[in-house]
Amino acid sequence: MPTAAIVGFGKYVPHYRIRLEEIAKRWGQSGAEVTKALGIAWKTVPGKGEDSFTMAFEASKQAIDMAGIKPTQISAIYVGSESHPYAVKPTSSMLASALELDPFCFAADLEFACKAGTAGMQIVDSFVRSGQIAYGMAIGTDTAQGRPGDALEYTAAAGAAAVIVGSEKSPHALCRIDATLSFTTDTPDFWRPSEEKFPHHAGRFTGEPAYFHHVRTALRGILETTKTDPKDLSHIVLHMPNAKFPRAIAKEFGFSKEQIQSGFIVTDIGNTYSACSLLGLVSVLQAAKKDERILLISYGSGSGSDAFLLTMLRDGVPLSPDTRPLEELSYDQYLEHCGILQA
Repeated sequence: MPTAAIVGFGKYVPHYRIRLEEIAKRWGQSGAEVTKALGIAWKTVPGKGEDSFTMAFEASKQAIDMAGIKPTQISAIYVGSESHPYAVKPTSSMLASALELDPFCFAADLEFACKAGTAGMQIVDSFVRSGQIAYGMAIGTDTAQGRPGDALEYTAAAGAAAVIVGSEKSPHALCRIDATLSFTTDTPDFWRPSEEKFPHHAGRFTGEPAYFHHVRTALRGILETTKTDPKDLSHIVLHMPNAKFPRAIAKEFGFSKEQIQSGFIVTDIGNTYSACSLLGLVSVLQAAKKDERILLISYGSGSGSDAFLLTMLRDGVPLSPDTRPLEELSYDQYLEHCGILQA
């Protein structure tokens, strides 16, 4: 069976930020303690004109430019998000049109909490391996929100990442997808009824029976089925709801700080939900060297994890630096940007 590879990637992260200390101050809590407990200093906030579609568009354009292909060569697009702009109107069809993809295009919106982006990557990987398409795109994008005063408010952030998958024989092939598997159960650690704006969560229940059990099981599963020694992996990317959880998993499996360093992006941007693990992968794909092996484990509440084993086919490709100056927001400005408080 033909093998598939990542041929292009892109990202978009808003330049607006809010310090966790600023949120804590509003609720009479210690900013230093919150920052230390979560391991996060800042989180991203969408601009007033930004949503999951606009961020996905920017990340996708970057990915297409890197891949060096025409948009019409892409004939599958899957968009993972918890915050699609419309309840009934697909983000994928909007992007297919805006990006000028082939109209004969497989397209769908996906929702599996924070792992919907990697679910899209599994789909386009399968399409390419089957020979049904030459190139497909998977996107994770979210403007995640937490109810004011809720624990999620400290980490729920905004961002997008896109990957284009094609044949390993493509002249632009960068990173081969060697294997993938998923582990899924009905573990309701996090949910949002259809008519409600903010999600609910089961507090500490989101730790061991949810995140840790699924990430641990998927990680162990792909190592065992591929007979991979953790020492042979150069880069580890784990879903990052905060800095504490992935570090605990890394320590449990004996991964070094060097192995998780390149993809550990949560400390300065927060949890970008469907974009989170893909943004970590994008960070690694810029720095990794030829023949280095990468392990990617996403996590989505509800619950499930997708695992990928990848191998670099050539040295990583750095993205153009983002020259926009960061803009720090006050708490009231943050509420305005999130559409919670009207200006």
